[in-house]
Parts: sequence; C-alpha cells; structure tokens
Amino acid sequence: MLEAGPLSIYYGKHLALDGARLAVASGETVVVLGANGAGKSSLLKALAGLVKPAPGASVRLGGTEILGRRAHQFLEAGIALVPEGRGIFGDLTVAENLELGAYARRARAFERDTRELVLTLFPRLKERLGQIARTMSGGEQQMVAIGRALMSKPSLLMLDEPSLGLAPIVTGELFAALGEVKKTGVSLLIVEQNVKASLAVADRGYLVEAGRIVGEDSAANLMNDPAVQRAFLGQSGATSTQHGEPQ
Repeated sequence: MLEAGPLSIYYGKHLALDGARLAVASGETVVVLGANGAGKSSLLKALAGLVKPAPGASVRLGGTEILGRRAHQFLEAGIALVPEGRGIFGDLTVAENLELGAYARRARAFERDTRELVLTLFPRLKERLGQIARTMSGGEQQMVAIGRALMSKPSLLMLDEPSLGLAPIVTGELFAALGEVKKTGVSLLIVEQNVKASLAVADRGYLVEAGRIVGEDSAANLMNDPAVQRAFLGQSGATSTQHGEPQ
C-alpha cells in the first residue's frame, strides 16, 4: 500500500535520515523503533509531505507516486499524521476539532459515520464535545488529535509518540483504541517510546539508528530479541541476531 525510499533528509548540512526504505501493507500496523534523534520523526514528516527528501526519493501510495505534492495533497491521498505534541486547535471545542478533520474532500461523504466511529473509540470525547480542547487532560487531547486525523478518512494513519507524557492507564486505553482502528482496515505506522505497547498491536517493526534503518522483523520477534530488550525494555540478554538487511 505504501512504499517509500530511499529517503534522505537534510536540515542544513545535518543528515537526519539516510536512505531509509520502508513499506506498509494494506491493513498492516508497523512500528518504528529507535533512540531519540535517530530520525524517526523526520521519516514520518517526509511521508506526510512536511519535509522534502533529497533527490532520488519516492513515496508511492497504492501504486501512485505522491512525492512532490503539497502536504494537504498527501492528506487528500489518504495519509494522516498525528504529530508529536498533538497539534490540536486548543481554543476550539472537541466537536469543532473533529469537524475540521473532515475538511478533506475524500472525507466529506463519510463525515457522520466517521464521527460515530471516533466517538465509539473514545467515549470520553462524546461526553465532552462542547469542551474547549486546551482545558482537557493530555490523554484526552491525544484522543482529540487521533480522532481528528481519523475524520480525514485516511488509508494510512501515522502517529508520532502518541503515548508521550501519558499515564500508563491512559496509554493502555489509547493502544486499545488503535487496535480497534486496525480492525477497520486502516494501516498504521507508529513511532513510539512505549515499545511493549506498540509491538503488542503491531505486525512488524523497523529499527532506526543514526538516521538509517538497520533492521526489520515481525513484532513478535522484535519483542523477544535480546538487543531490543536491552535497548528499549531495560532487560539483559544475549547478543541479538541481525534483522533483515541494513538500508
């Protein structure tokens, strides 16, 4: 469904992403793991049309090349990003945030049904439709951000650190909702600090180090990999086996 690469991103002379290649199949959930500053957010921004990769790159969605389009055209094509920090309209109500999420032409015919789906996924939002978004808790604001992205009727929903700063119980609710989103057939690409929670809902994962994708494997294998356990789960173990081909 999504095929991208080689993606290289420069900020001035700094190389943030170095020839990354990745794919997400229709209905698949993929997680991207790596340390802070590894290039994960730059990868999502490139896939959302927010930063321009170096020449030679390609981003294909459903077999159609979309690289070179403007960011709102990526959204129209079916790619929605929930950025780190949420990016909601804080001075607007929950209902208004959701309504703005449906401005894409592809979403308008489905607005009522999609809104029902969002409110089913996040019952708290149904109780707070008239509340100003900035007065909500961090977890509730993240629900608004995800709900607004879903209102655009995406075929690929990307999330950048969705559980950042949230209490464990809220993180659990959030990933349970993402599991339900997955059942609707929407593909998910998740950058997440909570490795256990993200791998629990994922089919596959990529490992990113210093701007390069250095491995790829099934979520189950990554969860049990000693190197991943040491790096992300705080566990000890034997030396890891190599996952996939470095890119």
